[in-house]
Amino acid sequence: MREIGGKKEQINMLEEGKVEELIKARRRTTCWIRKKHVRVALAETLSTFVMMVFGLGSVAQVVTGGGVFGDYLSINLGFGLGVAMGVHAGGKVSGAHMNAAVTFTMCVVGRLSWKMLPLYVVAQLLGSFIAAGTVFTLYYDAIYHFCEGNLTVFGPKATAGIFATYPAPYLSIQAGFLDQVLGTAMLLLCLMALADKRNQPAPTGGEPVAVGALVLLIGVSMGSNSGYAINPTRDLGPRVFTAIAGWGLEVFRAGRCWWWVPLVAPLVGGVTGAWIYKASVELFHPTHEDRKPEHNGLSESIVLDQCKNDNTDECVNC
Repeated sequence: MREIGGKKEQINMLEEGKVEELIKARRRTTCWIRKKHVRVALAETLSTFVMMVFGLGSVAQVVTGGGVFGDYLSINLGFGLGVAMGVHAGGKVSGAHMNAAVTFTMCVVGRLSWKMLPLYVVAQLLGSFIAAGTVFTLYYDAIYHFCEGNLTVFGPKATAGIFATYPAPYLSIQAGFLDQVLGTAMLLLCLMALADKRNQPAPTGGEPVAVGALVLLIGVSMGSNSGYAINPTRDLGPRVFTAIAGWGLEVFRAGRCWWWVPLVAPLVGGVTGAWIYKASVELFHPTHEDRKPEHNGLSESIVLDQCKNDNTDECVNC
C-alpha cells in the first residue's frame, strides 16, 4: 500500500511539474510578444493586411464584375476606407505606416530609428503578400470565369492589375516616374501637416478618417496614369504573388519593366514632400521666445496662446 501511495505522489509531482513548465512556457511566450519589436511587426503586418484586403478586394470586384459591381470610384473608396481601418488596427502600436515610403521618410527626417526600417518593410511586404493571396482565394472562381482561364497582364481580359499597378498604354517611364514622385510627395506633405500639433492637425481620434480621406483624394485626382501605387511594399508584395500564382515573370517585364518605378519613385517623392512641408511650415513655427502675450490678430498666435494656457508640452519645438 505504501508503494502504491508513493507512486501516486510521484505521478502528482510529475503532473505538477508539467503544469509549472507549461505556465513558464506561456509566460515566456507572452513576454516575447510584449517585446517592442515583435509587437510592432505584428501590428504593422495586420494593418497592412487589413488595408490591402479591402483595397485589392475592391479592384477584384470591379474587374471581374465588368463594371457591374462598381467603378473607378469604388476602388478609390475601397483603398481610402481600407487605409482608415488599417490605422485603427495598429496605429497605436506601430503607427500603421503600411507604406515603405512613409517609413523611409520618417527615418530620413529623424522620427524613426533606421534600425526599425527593415522590420517595417518586411512586415509590410508580408501583410501585402498575404492579402493578395487572400483576395486571390476569395475571387478565384470569378477571376477564372472572367479571363476564361488565361491569366494575362494586358488586354481586355487582363487580371494582373487586380493585385499590382501597371502604367496606362500612353504613359512613358519618365512621366510615370514623375507621377509616382508627385503622388507620394503630396501624401507625405499632407501626412506631416496632419501630424503637426502646432499647425492644424487632425482631431484626436479622427486621424484614421483624415488619412483615409487623403488617400481617397490622391486616388480621384492622380490615379488614372498608373493606379497611384505611391507605396513600394503595396506594389511589390502582390506583384511577387502574381508571379508565383500563375501570371509568371511577365508581371516584371510588362510596361517596359515598369515594376521598379513604384519601388523607387515613392521613396524620392516621400522625402521630397516631407522636406517641402518642413521647409515651408515646420521650420518657421514660433519658438517660446518669439511668442507675444498679447493677441496680434494672427490665427497661429491664437492657437499658440491657447496651447500655452492648456498644454505647453504640445507647443515646444522638436
